[in-house]
Amino acid sequence: MSSYGEVLIAILNNRADLEIARNQHWYRVPVDQVAKLKQRECWQPKWLAFYQTKVFGAEAHTVRYYAEVTAICEVYRWELFPEEARTAKSEKRYCKLELSPLRQLSKPIMSKRLRRITFIPTTWEKFAIADEINDLWNDSPLEDQLWKEFKKLEIDAERQEHIKVKERNYFLDFAIYCVDGKINVETDGDTYHTQKEQVVQDNIRENALKTTGWRTLRFNTHQLKEQMADYCIPTIVENINRLGGLSEQGLILHSVQPVQVIQQLNLFDCSHSCE
Repeated sequence: MSSYGEVLIAILNNRADLEIARNQHWYRVPVDQVAKLKQRECWQPKWLAFYQTKVFGAEAHTVRYYAEVTAICEVYRWELFPEEARTAKSEKRYCKLELSPLRQLSKPIMSKRLRRITFIPTTWEKFAIADEINDLWNDSPLEDQLWKEFKKLEIDAERQEHIKVKERNYFLDFAIYCVDGKINVETDGDTYHTQKEQVVQDNIRENALKTTGWRTLRFNTHQLKEQMADYCIPTIVENINRLGGLSEQGLILHSVQPVQVIQQLNLFDCSHSCE
């Protein structure tokens, strides 16, 4: 069984770092980012894969290359880049991941919406079969269950979408972009509203998202496990249609038309297109 954090999807935002990984066989992660990964109990990856950003042109917004992690040690920046002039930046600490030679996936893992991401810890099982970035997240079985339904219906949602509102950072379980609005779908499990302090934070979050145009739908464990077909999916579909259907990068508009048996909801019809 694959373990969470076995594969770490890292970010490549410049060509120099790719050349370092390819020729010198290492990659660096700031120690503050490592601390966050440790808090999530997903550090010490066995494999490292790279998400390439827009600077890579035709290869942008994909995961194509990966390597085995052979060793990890903590170093100063000046140890990584001894040719750089010594400044305060030279004292920054990193975890250096020693790598085996890079391997290339037979089929790149794409980002449909060309999104920006942070580090994504995942399992080898998910990494090996992923078609797109959203297949990689491994935050909860409830999210995975809903994501499978979205894929069946071709609902192009973004998992763990990062939203910033007035200097506050929020991560949405699922962000669905529609023609006339945006939907935030939360899989709350059984923990929502269980602590007073959390209730206050949830209220601030809810108001911030609503102010910036997000419509929030929440589903608990029972609903997702027992009422996925007759409540959760129909509710989401109805809200998508009330907001004009799905929008793909502002170019193609879809409406969602459920058939009589909800478990057999079919492919969306393309109702509009922009020239």
